[in-house]
This record gives sequence, C-alpha cells and structure tokens, in this order.
Amino acid sequence: MVPPVTFHWAWVVLAVCFVNLFISYSARLGYGVVLPEMIRDLSISRTDAGSIFNAYLFTYILFTPLAGYLTDRFGARLVITVCSLILGAGLLLMGKVDSLLFACLAFAVVGLGATGMWTPVITVVQRWFAPHRRGLALGILSTGYGLGFATMGAAFPLIVHHFTWRHAWYFIGAAALAMVVMNGLFLRRDPESSGARPWGEPDASTHGPPAKAHTTGRYPASDIFGYRVFWLIGISYFLISYSLYGITTFMVDYARYELGLSLEKASSLATIHGIAQVAGVLTVLPLSDYIGRHKMILISDAFIALAVIGILMHGTSWLLLALFVALLAVFYGVTFPIYGACAGDYFRKEIMGTVIGAWTPFYGLGAIGSHWMGGMLRDTTGSYGLAFALDALAAVLAVGFFFFVKSSSKK
Repeated sequence: MVPPVTFHWAWVVLAVCFVNLFISYSARLGYGVVLPEMIRDLSISRTDAGSIFNAYLFTYILFTPLAGYLTDRFGARLVITVCSLILGAGLLLMGKVDSLLFACLAFAVVGLGATGMWTPVITVVQRWFAPHRRGLALGILSTGYGLGFATMGAAFPLIVHHFTWRHAWYFIGAAALAMVVMNGLFLRRDPESSGARPWGEPDASTHGPPAKAHTTGRYPASDIFGYRVFWLIGISYFLISYSLYGITTFMVDYARYELGLSLEKASSLATIHGIAQVAGVLTVLPLSDYIGRHKMILISDAFIALAVIGILMHGTSWLLLALFVALLAVFYGVTFPIYGACAGDYFRKEIMGTVIGAWTPFYGLGAIGSHWMGGMLRDTTGSYGLAFALDALAAVLAVGFFFFVKSSSKK
C-alpha cells in the first residue's frame, strides 16, 4: 500500500519568503543597475549616488535590530506584512524623485520597509526547517535575490527603451504592495504554533546550541554582546560587506563610464552576477550542511578576496571581467544567509531574530563605509582602482577575523 503524501507548510513559508526576497533585492541590488541613468538625469555625482544608497542603509541598520526583536516577540507574519507595505510605498516614491534630498528620503523609506525582508525572513525559514536542513532551505530562499538582480540587469535596458528609468521603480513597487496580501494570508510564526515540527526533524527534540553559555533559559539581548563569538562574527561580517558592496554597487557604472562599455553590455554584468548567485546558493549553501558553516565561510570569503583582486587587475578584458564577476557572485549570494545561519548554529532558536538583527549594523556599516569611500575615491581620483583595492583588503581581513571563531558542532 502506498503511504499518503503529506505536504509540509514549511514549503509554503519558503515560497512566500522567496518572493519577498526577490522583490526586495530587485530594488536593493537593482539600484546599481539604475544608477548610471539616475546620475545622468538628476545631474548628481557618484558621491551623491552613494549617499542615496546610504540613506537606505541608515534606516535599514537603525531599525533592523528592532525588526529582529519584534519577530521573536510577535512573529514574522506581522513584521513582514507591515514592512511590505512600507517597502512598496517607498519604491513608488523612488519613481518620483527630482532631487538628491527627495531621492535620499524615498530610499530611506525603502530601507525601512526592507528591514522586514531579511532578518524576519531568514529567521522564520530557519524555524520551519531542522538545523541539518537549513543550508538547503536558505540555498533555495537565496536564489530570490540572485534572480532579482539578474532580472533587473536583463529588464532595465528594455524598460529604459520603452519607458524611463522611473518605471523600473514603479514596477517593483507594485509587486511589493501585492505581497502585503500574500504575506498576511500564508506566513506562519513557527511550526510549533501550527501543531507541526520543523521539516526534516525526525522527532520533537530540539537541537540546542553546544556552548555552555547558550543553554540558559531566558537569554537577554544584553548577554549576547558579552560573548567573543558574537563580536568576531560581527566584525568579519562588517568587512565582507564592505568588500562586496564596494564592487556590486558601482560595478555597472565602472563598466559603463570607466571601461567605456555600452549600457547593454555593462548592465549584462548584473545578469551574469545574478545567475551566478543562483548557482552559488543552490550548491554552496546545501554543501555547508555537510562540511559545516564555519569552514564554508572561510572558503567563501577567501574566494571573494580572489575575485575582487581579479576584477581590479584584469577588468579591461571583457572575458576576464565577466568571469571574475561571476566568481564573486557565486559567493556573494552565499554570504548573507550563511552569516545569518550562524545565529542558529551558535545561539538558541528562540533568539535567532534578535541575534541576526544585532549583527545587521555590522553589515550595514560596512556597506555604508564602502559606498562613501568608493564614491569619494572615484570622484577624487577619476578611477575605481583605489576603491577596489580597499575592497580586496577588507575581504582578506574578513577571513582573518572569522578564522578565530571556533567551529560549532552543529552544521
């Protein structure tokens, strides 16, 4: 007799969160694709362009710790649904900008909405999947932002040709507003509240963290900051974020105006980047379930350093530029979910949202510093050479700091 086929709600949660990430990262990473046309139309400098993105990041890092706490306190469905509404409103405003100040304010609203599109998303997904299946789940989930970037790279030249760059923001904004309904209907806080167990967990037992310090009952947020592992992971996260955003945000502008490539060819780097991200998260993240997150982060950060050095040294060759961008993207897509998964590996699941939220300022400050420094150095020197060299150094240092993190017994 064939046993009945059962469907676990974890896959519904994963699917909805996938779409959330797709939309959010189409906006976040797509900014770099839209950037050259915004610079030309609004007559702003590269430093100004970095300031617009930093307005996004400022609200993002300021409110993400709160979003993480609220996720642990009230559940992901409420936080993600409200943030979808804010995200959609901000994206529609981006299509209306006519000055630097307006653009900064509008993208700051987008950043506020985006606080619900990462920490609550990966928190709820990790709660719905067993620890030894989180790499698989996060790998599938993370294809969302790779596909979002790839879609923007392919679609933006067509949008400009038939409409204007403003319509790119209108289309993404409308999609974000549509997700308000989907999130409200289909997301669930955790499997226990729905009378289920995490997918892939054979019994009701939970996998507590191995460290003695992490086995107490209540774990106040203030206690998190007293542990060395929190700071080592956070500093490494800051450095790798600096490296990645310094390349990704200015990549299309670098190809378009420093290398002299056409808009279509420069934008195609975003498509290459997005496709390679998908390949990376579908292979590297599931592999981390078997070799361990600790070892995989060291490998990933080392390859990012190699790719940035390659872009810096061989960017004038289109073939080598495309190859090194693809290599960077394979591990770019892996970075954010795999660092986020450390919250589940080193801390109890009840406080994962709080821990991930507390790490977000490290990530955000790395990106902000990279944008300001990269834009300023490009405006001052007329080249991205020195900026990209600093990005490479940051990636090397990220490997160094994470090397001192002890491997968790959980994978």
